[in-house]
Amino acid sequence: MSDQNINSPQQNGELQRSLSNRHLQLIAIGGAIGTGLFMGSGKTISLAGPSILVIYMIIGFMVFLVMRALGELLLSNLQYKSFIDFATDLIGPWAGYFVGWTYWLCWITIGIADLSAIIYYLQFFNNGMPFSPEEGVMISIAAIVFIMGLNLVTVKLFGELEFWFALIKIIAIVVLIGVGFWMIFTGFTSTSGEIAAFSNIWSHGGIFPTGAIGFLAGFQIAIFAFVGVELVGTTAAETKDPETNLPKAVNSIPIRIIIFYVLSLLVVMSVTPWNKIDPNISPFVNLFSQAGIAAAAIIMNLVVLSSVMSSMNSGVFSTSRMLFGLSRETQAPEAFGTLNKRAVPANALYFSAVCLLLGAALQYFVPNTVEAFTLATTLSTILFICVWLMIIWSYVVYYKTRPELHAKSTFKLPGGLVTCAIVAIFFIGMIGVLALEDDTRRALMVSPIWFVILIIGYFGFYKKK
Repeated sequence: MSDQNINSPQQNGELQRSLSNRHLQLIAIGGAIGTGLFMGSGKTISLAGPSILVIYMIIGFMVFLVMRALGELLLSNLQYKSFIDFATDLIGPWAGYFVGWTYWLCWITIGIADLSAIIYYLQFFNNGMPFSPEEGVMISIAAIVFIMGLNLVTVKLFGELEFWFALIKIIAIVVLIGVGFWMIFTGFTSTSGEIAAFSNIWSHGGIFPTGAIGFLAGFQIAIFAFVGVELVGTTAAETKDPETNLPKAVNSIPIRIIIFYVLSLLVVMSVTPWNKIDPNISPFVNLFSQAGIAAAAIIMNLVVLSSVMSSMNSGVFSTSRMLFGLSRETQAPEAFGTLNKRAVPANALYFSAVCLLLGAALQYFVPNTVEAFTLATTLSTILFICVWLMIIWSYVVYYKTRPELHAKSTFKLPGGLVTCAIVAIFFIGMIGVLALEDDTRRALMVSPIWFVILIIGYFGFYKKK
């Protein structure tokens, strides 16, 4: 990096703080409302029953604590642009290398899963008929080119698009909650004879109808719904007034989880008893259909498609910023650390796009998109847990070695090291839970391959530099 004193961040090859509080708040909401809520909640309800409400509150609380640790770390030194910076500074160069490249792969795997989801949901508009492998590849390429085009323009455009993508999801859930409450308070009777009432939550086997095994199985899918919430951290480098806006975004996460996850699923299971919900159909679509809204299926499929596009948009943004940060630490090719005239890391974007195009090729070679989606999402969940644990590790080092910074912090992690221990034990336990089911166990067995590749890359290329 040049040592010249140039005033313009763009000229100096630095990321610009182009995102406003409005953008950051909606990016935080968008991250907290994952595709997993729309796509995976039906299956999670079938496994765990009403205890899904407890599951979401537990995971949400743990993720919130990770975000508080992340927030304190980023605000302790405004030179930190992302996880890479503080992991490198506090733990060592290998930690920055591990976090940066792992987080990059997290979003690449989600991007590949999103391509499968886009094809799956577009089948609705193809009279329910599956696309040919060639058509699947063309749809994937079109989606990648579209997202790439959006990200290449300006950071502000990324923020604006995420703002509207998130707004669509929020409106859909708020309308669903409103319609659900109307059905409950009017004693709405469905076509199958079920009467909407809050008592449906506990009158069909209680809160834990599937026992401890069903309760634990619910964590496997539910945890994927939360991946991406830490995106606030990667946007910190491009946010105006981070000391004010970052704490606002982080502190509002619990309220959003209660509203968008707990309240929406409480309404869904009050209208339709949990044991009558089809795991293969989105419970959101089902509720609108029962309310007699004819266009419900079309509306919700469009909402889910916008949610998937939002996930891809966030993913491409994140991967390019991770590669940019790795390059600046000489842990990735130098070309990834250059910005175009719009202050966007274009080369890093192109590389991520090529990797996503390889994912598009999978649509041709792996005909079972649902199986590919499950494998990709479980792998990304494992990798995200590793990143969250590295954030906690960084915080422990910071707490012990930089006591003066912690003492003057205005955004402290509640509980300090005790909280870190609880969060670490919880997420390590979650990796163990993923071994309980066959489909998630396969992804767990594949994940060590990535760590072998990282070790080879670190000692074979980076250390030699």
